[in-house]
Amino acid sequence: MYQAEHDPYCYPDSDVLKNRAGLIEAASLEAFETAMTFARSEEPMPSGRFSARHYRRIHHHLFQDVYEWAGKYRTVRLTKGTSTFCYPENIAGEMRRIFGWLKERHFLTGLPAPAFCAEAAHFLAELNAIHPFREGNGRSQLTLLAMLGDGAGHPIDLDQLDPAQMLRAMISSFNGDERPLARVIAQLVD
Repeated sequence: MYQAEHDPYCYPDSDVLKNRAGLIEAASLEAFETAMTFARSEEPMPSGRFSARHYRRIHHHLFQDVYEWAGKYRTVRLTKGTSTFCYPENIAGEMRRIFGWLKERHFLTGLPAPAFCAEAAHFLAELNAIHPFREGNGRSQLTLLAMLGDGAGHPIDLDQLDPAQMLRAMISSFNGDERPLARVIAQLVD
């Protein structure tokens, strides 16, 4: 039988993440996290140059009221189902790589909508596979996607997002098929 390694982000003998409110029940933490990140999402996002540093500032902005480690790369290995995300010792390098790729493509500006959706899907798939934070990767990814869409002239309407469809598309992209994710993004482009 295998045992999971101790997760320093969680309370002892629990899978509930340590949090600023001291909540020890998963449902209470989820409600608190949702309320706090929604409130922060209504504020202006940190400005920046769509770099790894900028992305960390976005995560910090959204989660600063919930977690001490908001905006900091995780230090533990992370899996979800059968998916293993980037090992923590490789996160910084992989973040430089994918944000360098984004910069080389001029932050996806000047592209027709279908090309923007395909390139954004590739970027999002890579960013998701890195999964740099212990929690809050999805919300940070969507926030950055909306900012990229605005900057590229393809505004994203996140109110139209179907979370279940997005999750299926992200799983497909993790397994190498980015087409469903590109289709989801295309549905969100205003």
